[in-house]
Amino acid sequence: MMKNALTFAAVAEVATGLALLIAPSLTVHLLLGEQLTGVAMPVARVAGIALIALGIACWPGPPLVGMLTYSALITLYLAYLSFAGLSGILLWPAVVLHAILTALLSRDVTRVRRDY
Repeated sequence: MMKNALTFAAVAEVATGLALLIAPSLTVHLLLGEQLTGVAMPVARVAGIALIALGIACWPGPPLVGMLTYSALITLYLAYLSFAGLSGILLWPAVVLHAILTALLSRDVTRVRRDY
């Protein structure tokens, strides 16, 4: 019973995350009845990426894959935001930090899969 609930929750979180990533304004409007403006759009997409990673981490298998998914997608999305014209003093350090974390997590996922 617990495994079915966890699987359902994982699928629901991934679906919600994909909705926030693909159509953040529509998703937030359907959930909260409000429109997104300004910086709320990229923040909603970051939340979508986090929900996707949470769903993957809760899926049967090593939760490490969820963190790898989050770190890799956040690296790409934050870099994209910079090229799209958004830029704060910590944006590129965050991109570099997540790129390093992605490399380290990739190494660990490879080790875990080898041990299975």
